[in-house]
Amino acid sequence: MSSILKTFKERGFLKQIVAEEELDKLLHTQKIVFYIGFDPTADSLHVGHFVQLMAMRHMQLAGHTPIILIGGGTGMVGDPSGRTDMRNLMTKEVVQANCNAFQRQIAKFLSFEGENAAKMINNADWLCTLNYVDFLREIGMHFSVNKMLTAECYKSRMEKGLSFLEFNYMLMQAFDFYMLYEREGCLLQLGGDDQWSNLLAGVDLIRRKKQKVAYAMTFQLLTTSDGKKMGKTANGAIWLDANKTSPYDFYQYWRNIDDNDVEKVFKLLTFLSLEEIVQLCAFRDERMNRAKEILAYEVTKLVHGEDIANQVQQQVRAAFSNDVTNMPQVKIAKEKNNILDILIETGQAKSKSEARRVVEGGGVTIDDAKITDIHTIIAQHEFVLHKGKKVHIKVKLE
Repeated sequence: MSSILKTFKERGFLKQIVAEEELDKLLHTQKIVFYIGFDPTADSLHVGHFVQLMAMRHMQLAGHTPIILIGGGTGMVGDPSGRTDMRNLMTKEVVQANCNAFQRQIAKFLSFEGENAAKMINNADWLCTLNYVDFLREIGMHFSVNKMLTAECYKSRMEKGLSFLEFNYMLMQAFDFYMLYEREGCLLQLGGDDQWSNLLAGVDLIRRKKQKVAYAMTFQLLTTSDGKKMGKTANGAIWLDANKTSPYDFYQYWRNIDDNDVEKVFKLLTFLSLEEIVQLCAFRDERMNRAKEILAYEVTKLVHGEDIANQVQQQVRAAFSNDVTNMPQVKIAKEKNNILDILIETGQAKSKSEARRVVEGGGVTIDDAKITDIHTIIAQHEFVLHKGKKVHIKVKLE
């Protein structure tokens, strides 16, 4: 077995593969070009994209050449996969701004120098200049509507309604693979398992148009042991952008995941060896806390850099030891001294109703005083906000 497929299997990445034996032989004997597409649906990647970025890095370390395909064209339509309704259409300006943000974030994970330097390509280069009639005649003729409707991404939408706009998405993604095959010699598309139908469409299009073999491989989605998507919190998604999810909150998310998920996340989202991971996760007692601390540090280091990871780790330790000097600090306007405003301004509640529930539930302490009255005004200019047992923040009113 090729070293990269062995790595993916041992670390729990793999879900489905087209022509596994042939692909395994190809990866074992050649260095190939592969790609993953990222549609700019927001101005930041989130932890759901993290598995794909790690897979690309593993592939590049094995000597293969990555193409990051930014979906400036497909982002104008929107992928129906995993959706219960149609995405809000974005303007061209928003799509381009999101593409730029993605490029900056992804550049931190891959090498753009050397023999197998990564390339970043935008599918707007070909999709946004297509002649629609020519596209239908040259590409659309190879797609069976009956077969398309059996794809899970479409079947799940039939009851609530599937727009013709979204119905075109599979053709566009298949065309991406075809164009990268033609222009870059790309033989393999990777993606999350919710993209399986779209990946198969690209493989089939290349076979029909070129009478050549192309390959596809999907990875496990990042889920908890009970099947729920990771990266969701009461305050929203966990983003890779420090301005949307602070490095402190990012670290804390991984530090507080369920014990049953620690080994899986270690394997998918760090480069620690399997031997180290097994040792760290061998005990289901208080020693698991040490494993979680290492996990949080390693993941934060990959996303935000070593200096930030060291700083955050120090802040977290200070918060739990009541070391006010090194505790994370937030400055807010002195007029926002009502306890509900404080929770919102420090990012510990998204709305006043949520803040009210936290206070009335007994989850808020200022310094050593538990706060249960939602009308409480905080008189001091500096204090420590405790929310539950895991959030400890030094607050300054200025």
